[in-house]
Amino acid sequence: MEVGHSHVAGEATPRNRLLIAFSITSSVFVAEVVGSIITGSLALLVDAAHMLTDMVGLAMALTAAHLMNRAASDRHTWGLRRTEVLSALAQAALLLGVGIFALVEGIRRLFAPPEIASGSLLFFGIIGLVANIASLMVLLSGRKRNLNMRAAFLEVLNDALGSVGVIASAILIATLGWYRADAVAGILIALLIIPRTVILLRASGSMLLEATPPGLDLGEVRRHILELPEVVAVHDLHASQVSADLPTLSAHVVVDDTLSPEQSAQLLQELQECVADHFPVSIEHATFQIEPQSHPGEHTTHA
Repeated sequence: MEVGHSHVAGEATPRNRLLIAFSITSSVFVAEVVGSIITGSLALLVDAAHMLTDMVGLAMALTAAHLMNRAASDRHTWGLRRTEVLSALAQAALLLGVGIFALVEGIRRLFAPPEIASGSLLFFGIIGLVANIASLMVLLSGRKRNLNMRAAFLEVLNDALGSVGVIASAILIATLGWYRADAVAGILIALLIIPRTVILLRASGSMLLEATPPGLDLGEVRRHILELPEVVAVHDLHASQVSADLPTLSAHVVVDDTLSPEQSAQLLQELQECVADHFPVSIEHATFQIEPQSHPGEHTTHA
């Protein structure tokens, strides 16, 4: 006997917010490319490159948001919700590349700092910061909705920090004539980008590898199920995430042969309520197979 829950979700990602952020980012990218040519600033060039990856990342996020909201079909039984993870992984990889470039180029420029027009650098830095703050406000409320939105918000946040670095370097160059400030700002931007992208890469990679959802202790789940008086054993216990907002769990539950159909139905209800309400990660889509102890299947050879 098996039981499962259907899972119907609303719009997984607010596409309008992503579209607004994409439009703002595209405009700032054009401005910063012009600014980096005029000033010769590494920090501004890195921030422009960062903006380019953000444009690509936000475009991917928009595409993923569209695909994620498609209904399930016989071919794609979960719909296309996994595109959230693929998009986040691609965005993180792009950000990591920008971070490594900024770090290497920044170190090189420490030894040979070019002259930079601080006034123009400050102007473009302020434009970038104002635009990034606007994008952050647009994305703020949806940043925890899923990995796709988290990646988009993270990219814009890193851009805002980069703009702060550009502004700070412009001020230092204007007041102290310290041209290495530009290289230092580029390195600091890289050091802010790389750790965050590694975290996002790990999160999306774990989901693709169908790791147990963070915060869910499968050992505790097994122990809790075995405490039910009707349960003899549990095997084939698996938990993973189709997307950030869709954790799933399945298990084969071995019960005493004397269990009646009514008791089996009651047990199924208890199991569903247990995984939905008892643990830190609420699993609304769980599938349990109830097996009598005399069932010829293998009860002890699976995890």
